[in-house]
Amino acid sequence: MSDDPDRHAQKMAKKKAARDKIMATKTDEKGLIIVHTGKGKGKSSAAFGMIFRCIAHEMPCAVVQFIKGGMSTGERDLILSKFQDVCAFHTMGEGFTWETQDKSRDTEMAQAAWAKARELIADDTNRMVLLDEINIALRYEYLDLAEVLAFLRDHKPPMTHVVLTGRNAHPDLIEAADLVTEMELVKHPFRSGIKAQVGVEF
Repeated sequence: MSDDPDRHAQKMAKKKAARDKIMATKTDEKGLIIVHTGKGKGKSSAAFGMIFRCIAHEMPCAVVQFIKGGMSTGERDLILSKFQDVCAFHTMGEGFTWETQDKSRDTEMAQAAWAKARELIADDTNRMVLLDEINIALRYEYLDLAEVLAFLRDHKPPMTHVVLTGRNAHPDLIEAADLVTEMELVKHPFRSGIKAQVGVEF
């Protein structure tokens, strides 16, 4: 590896020029459909990172949690205690499906969450709406995928970002999205007998 500072500076200058040329062509803005999926950890965490960016920029935003119940989580408690004026937070689920074991009730709750989500997305003052774990509700057919896609296509305001999280995102949703990230599981402490911990998982 060369440690010649002049050569390094020339190399970086070429990279910057190439990058600047590419960036000069990126001038459009639009509200994005963003999907976080995959078996790895971090889907909701990454989505909440974007919500907190919106909060920091004083951009109105909202969260609808489709599956997670009323348990205390760091992000939920912080938003409800400090940022309710800029971020609406709605926990609409009653827990994971293997805990509730009641498909009709889960479907009813998911439908109520989707109704709230539609209301929040249609309000063009919201710059971002996070639909946390909606992919699970779609996978178990608590919601109609075609209806969700049609609403996002036809009724999402042009500058509103919508973030959809959860494992097993449907291929049609992935196709419709502007930005898709798949979290890959490489290693997880759960496999070594370590439980979910405060500050990491919730």
